[in-house]
Amino acid sequence: MTSPSDQDRFPLRGVFMFATGIECSYPTITGRDGSRRRIDQLEKCFHYQRWRDDLQLVRELGIRYLRYGPPTYRMHLGPGRYDWSFADEIFAAMRSMAIEPIADLCHFGLPDWLENFQNPEWPAYFAEYARVFARRYPWVRWYTPVNEIFVAAKLSALHGVWNEQLRSEEGFVTALKHLCRANLLAVQAILHERPDAWFVQSESAEYFHEGCQEPDMVALADFENQRRFLSFDLLYSHPVRDDIRTYLRRCGLDDAEYAWFMNHGLSARIIMGNDFYRRNEQIVMPGGRIEPAGDVFGWYLITRQYYERYHRPVMHTETNNIGTGAEEGPRWLWQQFLNMRLMHGEGIPVLGFTWYSLIDQIDWDVALADERNLVNPIGLYDLDRRPRPVAAAYRRIIQEFTGQLSVAQATV
Repeated sequence: MTSPSDQDRFPLRGVFMFATGIECSYPTITGRDGSRRRIDQLEKCFHYQRWRDDLQLVRELGIRYLRYGPPTYRMHLGPGRYDWSFADEIFAAMRSMAIEPIADLCHFGLPDWLENFQNPEWPAYFAEYARVFARRYPWVRWYTPVNEIFVAAKLSALHGVWNEQLRSEEGFVTALKHLCRANLLAVQAILHERPDAWFVQSESAEYFHEGCQEPDMVALADFENQRRFLSFDLLYSHPVRDDIRTYLRRCGLDDAEYAWFMNHGLSARIIMGNDFYRRNEQIVMPGGRIEPAGDVFGWYLITRQYYERYHRPVMHTETNNIGTGAEEGPRWLWQQFLNMRLMHGEGIPVLGFTWYSLIDQIDWDVALADERNLVNPIGLYDLDRRPRPVAAAYRRIIQEFTGQLSVAQATV
């Protein structure tokens, strides 16, 4: 693979992406009756029936960029076997409507035949899927190969909620390394088909506050504030602290694997996407209990920590007002947008902003851990495709600031 030139490393001058997304999570969980089941947000929110309406809403808002994840578990049927029927139709429609998809190829779940994120064979199969996808849709330039790697590893293998439902440090590290390797092999495969592709790496931007001065709890908060960086550390070949390296080695990331992550040479075209919700800040309390802190530092200060660690172009890739009523959407939108604009105004290359998602979601208040079919009123539109108050606020922001942000970015 040819290394990008210095000019090609940041050719996105003048680019600013106002975006939204179609929520497309599809992890497996154990239902109340003890059965394993797939939670497919595209199905829950009627996107399979109303995708044409959804694309039209994107255009009516004046949005050009759409984070979109086709249902990989339905499409990747086995080694070398694919069903492109749904994707062919919708990607053709996006192209005809001048919507630029940011193609999300793995969103919290795997096809049944690959089982879960503990499977060491999955990264190679995923890379081949990404290669075939890029070959089939050669006009697609923007990708998120694997969405929120850190979150996927924690909820699947540390917190016992999704997929393999493990509660172990070893399971977490195994999932993390497989997710990161799959992402990087997919980057390599996509660049083979489209050398000018860019990768928007959506990841949860988190922080752990000290809730007491007990030495063990201070140490725990410090550990968590290092662990939150791990997916980006491996994707960007950023050396970890010695104690974190010891932790990774103890939990199954051996020296040869670590060396590969530190030397893969695949990170030059990966944009740092920082997702932020109220739950992203936590407090480590006496006894080790970790509780939500609410919005304390906020996206600006926390993303600044990530930027100072990696010095990569940034995008605000997810936010919404989860946990509050629909009437709170505009206030949270403005708060997040102004956080982003502050960073942009300081000369940091911030490439975009995203309200996630276009349509209300189902059961995300409990992180899809239970199938209650409770509507979370956090979309730009409700499930009947009627606008929430936040839709008008977002349309106004897009109309008011598109030119100013693009021109300012051109001077970076």
